[in-house]
Formats: sequence, structure tokens, C-alpha cells
Amino acid sequence: MNVIDSKRIWLSSPHMGGTEQTFVKEAFDTNWVAPLGPNVDGFEKDVETYLGNEVSVAALSSGTASLHLGLKLLGVSRDDEVLCQSMTFAASANPIVYLGAKPVFVDSESATWNMCPEQLEIAIKDRISKGKKPKAIVVVHLYGMPYNVEAIHNIAAEYKIPVLEDSAEALGSSYHGVKCGTFGDIAILSFNGNKIITTSGGGALVSKNKNHKEKAIFLATQARDNAPHYEHSEIGYNYRMSNITAGIGRGQMQVLDKHVGYRRRNFDFYKKHLADFSEIKFLDEPIGYHSNRWLTCIETISYDLREGLRRSLAEENIESRPLWKPMHQQAVFADCDAYLNGISDDLFDRGLCLPSGSNLEEDDLYRIVSVIKNVLR
Repeated sequence: MNVIDSKRIWLSSPHMGGTEQTFVKEAFDTNWVAPLGPNVDGFEKDVETYLGNEVSVAALSSGTASLHLGLKLLGVSRDDEVLCQSMTFAASANPIVYLGAKPVFVDSESATWNMCPEQLEIAIKDRISKGKKPKAIVVVHLYGMPYNVEAIHNIAAEYKIPVLEDSAEALGSSYHGVKCGTFGDIAILSFNGNKIITTSGGGALVSKNKNHKEKAIFLATQARDNAPHYEHSEIGYNYRMSNITAGIGRGQMQVLDKHVGYRRRNFDFYKKHLADFSEIKFLDEPIGYHSNRWLTCIETISYDLREGLRRSLAEENIESRPLWKPMHQQAVFADCDAYLNGISDDLFDRGLCLPSGSNLEEDDLYRIVSVIKNVLR
């Protein structure tokens, strides 16, 4: 196939549902184009209703902004240490540094690819023995697969360390029937263009504590005090979501469950059509776990095979991507401590993310599988 003539298949592209323009048009028609308005309020309510568990939601400009404010609300400040899952996107760790704190990385478990409870407890005990009790734990539902909620939170409770739940990739996932994004002392969501639903950019802070929502909104709107003039008693940020992008989000919430269904369909398709090849394997859901399958990922038997698949897909104008490079391997975090068992290093060497958009057609899926089969044969 000639790449120039072949349709580009993206890893995870935005997928509109059809009603987004109605909400956006209303924002223009009523001149609500500021970082407040009925779409912002409505979007927050939509997400609160979807997640349940009496959570409060603050719509912000990005998942990274939400992490930043979440850590700040948990009291993280200069020279504190924060335990952070190593296998994740850099945005899970960067806000720790924004606050002058230091990330300490914790490796993964094989069952979910998320933070290993055993390594977490080893890290906590060791940091305490060194006189640096961690101020918070950042744990991620990687690629939509829930982390081991019970084990992680039991350890956090035992040592009285708050948990910031990074649910950027896991809207629509659940753990034993409870929606991801509702487990942490604070949780965050992302609505970036490649996520399960999108507001083009955007994120949200989630908490069962209404004061967290109110404080997040205060900080996200430049921390302006209640006065007739501009009065500021603390440093604020320009992190609030606009009424226009929130309108996109309102339309997207109407198709969220459909998008989850499409992505789970992608996973099932890949697994069915590649079942005969022992050179690759898929991450199955443990009992009680329900993944939105934001991205379908495979483990190959070697780095060379992973790269052979990635390059062959690229030659056919199909985007794929290695798994997240662990944070402890990143040059920017070279001086940070890490508690490792080798799992994330191994997964990075052998793992590949396949195209997983909710807008993939069956022909697209057959085309992707055909390329993979040709390599494996």
C-alpha cells in the first residue's frame, strides 16, 4: 500500500457526538465566552452525576492544572516528598516539581501495570526511616485499567498519607462497580484531545469535600478575594475552564458510555483476531475491574519485535506508540529516588499501544490487524 494514498489511522483522535455545537452556539449566542457560565456549571453537574458518590467537580483548563491544584490542596509544598507511580505520563509528576517538592517513584505490578502495593509500602517505610514521611501518593489508572484500589488505599490509610487519584485516562472505568475518579482524597480527570471524551483541552478536580471544589475554583481564578477591587492574599492561577470548551464537554458527556463501548469493542477485536499468536499478549481485567480500554496495549516477546511492529504500522500510515517511558528513566528526574522491581522497565521495552479511537471503523481494525499478522508471520 502506498502511504501517500492510505488513510491516516491515529492512535486516539477526538470523536464528536453531534450535540457539542448546540452548546457552543448557545455560548456564543448569549455571549458567555468567559471562564464561567452555564456550560461550566452544567458540565460540572454532568460529571458529578455520572461519577456519583456525592462528589464535587471543578472544571479546569487541563488535567495537569488539576493535579497541580490537587497537590496544593493536600498541603504539598517546598521540600516535601510525594510518592508517584513511575509508569505514567510526565504530567503525573511535573506538578510535584511545580510546588518545589520532590517526586519519589514507585514501580508497577504485573496484574494491572499500575503502582505495586508491595513497592509502595517498602518506599513509605524507607522514607519514614530517613525522616521524610511522604506528603502524598499519586497513583494512576494506566490506560484506563484501575489500580489495586483496596491494597493501595489500605496502605495509605495505615500510614495516614493522602492519595491523589490520577484518573486522567480512566473516565468510564470502575473498580468493583464504583467509578474511577471517586477513590482518592482528591482525584483528577483529563479531557485532552486524545482522551475518552474531550473538551479540546481541559480537566477536572474531583473530591467528596465540597471545600476542595470551592478552594480549587478560587485558586484557578487568580485567587481574587471578595472585594470591590482586585485584592489578593495568596498566589492564584489562570486554570478555570471556559464556557465554550465546557459546551463541548456537555455534548461529549452524552456519548461517554458509547465511546467506552467502542473502545472495549476495539480491544475485543484485536484480542479475537490476534489470539493465535503467542508472540503477543493482552492485559486482561482482574475480577471486579472494568477498564474503559482507553488504549489497547500489547506486550511483545522482545524489544525488536515491538519496534518491528511499530515501524511496519508507521509505514502503512498507522500510528502506534511504545508504552509510557517510566519516570525514573527520564533525564529530568535522574536525581530522584525510585523503588523498583523491573516491571515498568520491561513493559517499556516490549509494550506497544495500538490505535484505539472510538471512531475507528471495522475496515480500519482489519487493516491494522493485517499489518500485525504480516509481521508476526
